Amino acid sequence: MKIQIINGPNLNLLGKREPEKYGYTSFEEYLSKLKTGFPDIQLDYFQSNIEGEIVDRIQQAGFDSDGIVLNPGGYTHTSVSIADAVAAVNVPVAEVHITNISAREEFRHRSIVGRYCSGSIAGFGLDGYRLAIEALINIKRGV
Repeated sequence: MKIQIINGPNLNLLGKREPEKYGYTSFEEYLSKLKTGFPDIQLDYFQSNIEGEIVDRIQQAGFDSDGIVLNPGGYTHTSVSIADAVAAVNVPVAEVHITNISAREEFRHRSIVGRYCSGSIAGFGLDGYRLAIEALINIKRGV
């Protein structure tokens, strides 16, 4: 099984940016733990601060992966293009947010992207990525 993890803007700063909200671990450090925890799953990782690059990667992964874990970052609330890309692909997409977007500023309460995803996980820190991978595995197994 092959799962593409896609992180949007500012997530390259994990471990440095507002650690009280996002933690002290970089995503690369966490990715190593994920790969150890899921040795039979090919986990590919992509991060970009550029909306069009995220759209391109969703389109690519949507036809050559078994699922996508997507944290669109701030684009969650603004990007019709990313939402359209998710709607266009043939694989399940799990939306992940490190913080609980419902407990943050009001403009963050609405996800434009989420309506096209198989499900959303928010507020469990980096562990949300593990939960999303487990959900995609279960979808693949028909559980």
